[in-house]
Amino acid sequence: MLDTYGRKYVNPLINLGAKAFLKLKFTPNLVTVIALITGILAAFLNFYGNIIIALLLLWISGYLDSVDGAMARKLGLTTPFGTLLDITFDRLVELSIIISIALKYENTRIYLLFLLSSILISMTIFLIVGALSKNNGIKSFRYQAGVAERTEGFIMFSLIMCLEGNYKIITINIFTIIILITIFQRIIEAKKLLK
Repeated sequence: MLDTYGRKYVNPLINLGAKAFLKLKFTPNLVTVIALITGILAAFLNFYGNIIIALLLLWISGYLDSVDGAMARKLGLTTPFGTLLDITFDRLVELSIIISIALKYENTRIYLLFLLSSILISMTIFLIVGALSKNNGIKSFRYQAGVAERTEGFIMFSLIMCLEGNYKIITINIFTIIILITIFQRIIEAKKLLK
């Protein structure tokens, strides 16, 4: 939801980053790879208890994930392969954060399994609708909005990384419920779009 409705407010910051990386002669795909490495490093640091640095790196990874697309659009270089890298690497970052939490906190594993399952279902619907329907925006595929988008995910992962005990489990379950709501939103929209 924040990605869809708040993007216009952060676009100047994203475009500033895109300009800077283009001046350095970075390619959009290189920035995508840097975003992946930064996100995975955040997961390692989370596991080893460096929460503040892990959070900082996680959000830098998310920022770079927006910058790479802005760079590609500025250069007119949006490609299906770039889209594939972007979406795949986003999931790898999320998966690495989930794994780092599961390895560190054994009591969260069953709840993280439900969270991961809901993410899998939500992304499956998102990708199928994107593949089967006409694109209507600036992205290289149809972007299906929902309550849980990338920024909401980063907020929830940040909370999960910071909280302890039952608060961690409660937050994981709230995140799962938010994604389940998004699944129903996307199914309802898909029924209208794919007639």
